[in-house]
Amino acid sequence: MPWEPETSVVTLPDGARLRGRGLRRGAVPEPPPEWGLYLLGKMPPATAWPSRWIRWPDFRLPSDQEDARGAFEEAHRLALSGTLVEVACFGGRGRTGTALACIAQLGGVPADEAVAWVREHYDRRAVETPWQKRFVSRVWD
Repeated sequence: MPWEPETSVVTLPDGARLRGRGLRRGAVPEPPPEWGLYLLGKMPPATAWPSRWIRWPDFRLPSDQEDARGAFEEAHRLALSGTLVEVACFGGRGRTGTALACIAQLGGVPADEAVAWVREHYDRRAVETPWQKRFVSRVWD
């Protein structure tokens, strides 16, 4: 069952669709994801679907940037294949927006436009810090 278009679902130029959300909002929206990428300072609770965790403290950058790049590639590949992929952190803006901007580049958004693209298509306050913005511009260098 595909996700219905909503503000938290972004469709990349290559057709890959991902849902971003903040875990603090509680219940998982329907339908649930088929795969999740969780960006948190500590290990998230277990999910009923396969998932990957990136250690990423709030307002900071991923602890292991190489692992983060691999996770972004995996999320993009799965989303492009039609898997319902969710990208989430606690608030759903800074880390989630940063990850979506990195993944958007894999889907055809130029690096120098990725932050603005995510702010337009996902959340106008996505990518919260200057170092997150710089990370987006350099993630694939």
